[in-house]
Amino acid sequence: MITGLGIDLIEKERINNAMKKSDRFCKRILSDRENVIFQSITSWQRKVEYLAGRFAAKEAYAKASGTGIGKEMAFKDIEVLPDSKGKPELYFKGEKNPKSLVSISHGREIIIAEVIIQEG
Repeated sequence: MITGLGIDLIEKERINNAMKKSDRFCKRILSDRENVIFQSITSWQRKVEYLAGRFAAKEAYAKASGTGIGKEMAFKDIEVLPDSKGKPELYFKGEKNPKSLVSISHGREIIIAEVIIQEG
């Protein structure tokens, strides 16, 4: 049974502008493990897509959890890491969350993420 559903979309231009201003935005959003992947990306456009996808997925997870980003849940508490085939998987406070599903889609100007949390 589905116990939580969250969706978020973000304009790539918003992330692009935040990245150009300062690297603080990336540090606030990405965990250490996500940052390793981010730093290995050589294309600026792909970096924007990666960060925007993680931002949207984390917002969607927080919405699906019913808490939002705040006291109970910070951006760095949520990780979106690839499995062996590249499919994104959700981790919360370092532990894989097997009850959650995430999908991230990239368009020309926006990125959207959806998270489903299941019971049992």
